Amino acid sequence: MFGEHRYRLQATWTGNRGRGTTGYRDYDRSTTIEIDGKPTLYSSADKPFRGDPSKWNPEDMLLAALSQCHLLSYLHACVEAGVVVVAYRDEASGLMVQDGRGGARFTEVILRPHVTVADASMTDAAIAAHEQAHAWCFIANSVNFPVLHKPKIEVAQHA
Repeated sequence: MFGEHRYRLQATWTGNRGRGTTGYRDYDRSTTIEIDGKPTLYSSADKPFRGDPSKWNPEDMLLAALSQCHLLSYLHACVEAGVVVVAYRDEASGLMVQDGRGGARFTEVILRPHVTVADASMTDAAIAAHEQAHAWCFIANSVNFPVLHKPKIEVAQHA
């Protein structure tokens, strides 16, 4: 399937405390992100950047996008390889480094998928499917830092 896929959303800053951006501490970092037909996402900056830690921030969303993209690509790769996945959980982490001049960048993300397969004979193919999933992941193919994988494969316990 070739072609272009366009995505649209509306991001709205909701943090004007009545004085706008008159000073760095004078405004809230809250935003809403809206896509037609989907629940509103309430977001902010990360806590070290004066944000609300109870809300999603851009760094959280980047890490979530990489983790979910790999998960979805992996499930497809497993179908293609004849691997039956019965459970999948990822404990992802990312490292962002500040440059001392007000900027920062992610230097790596590590995905730690814990995958449960239906049968022990599927273990090797389940491990190999992570490589294919990485090659297919649209988000990982769009970032300029390494996205590493440290999978753990487990076999389902049959009753």
